[in-house]
Amino acid sequence: MSYWLLKSEPGAWSWDDQKKVKTEPWDGVRNYQAQNNLKAMKFGDLCFFYHSVKEKRIVGIVKVVKEFYPDAKEPRFGQVDVAYVKDMTAPVSLKQIKKQPTLQNIPLIRQSRLSVMPLDKESWNLICEMGQTKV
Repeated sequence: MSYWLLKSEPGAWSWDDQKKVKTEPWDGVRNYQAQNNLKAMKFGDLCFFYHSVKEKRIVGIVKVVKEFYPDAKEPRFGQVDVAYVKDMTAPVSLKQIKKQPTLQNIPLIRQSRLSVMPLDKESWNLICEMGQTKV
């Protein structure tokens, strides 16, 4: 299993939106590096759901339920389907993440504009611990 972080502007697609529909395509990604990350996702992989812009915090967890397929709106790009898993017991802010020395090399810190990024298992586990959340 692999671990990921998906960023969304809450005004465009929020955690509350995701919870209501349960399963939804993660579409609209146009950056090629982020597209490559979507292509690498496998069924069952877990992803943090991150509210970007003003909130800048991890608010929940989703899992990949359909692997990469063409985006109907723009077929040269693709998407995956993700399903609600659970809320973070305590949302984890970017500020908290930046304070952790062992998280300084994750893409959220190094490539802050990337909307779909991989996480190693150790970083995933630490962030879950910070958010008082077990998966």
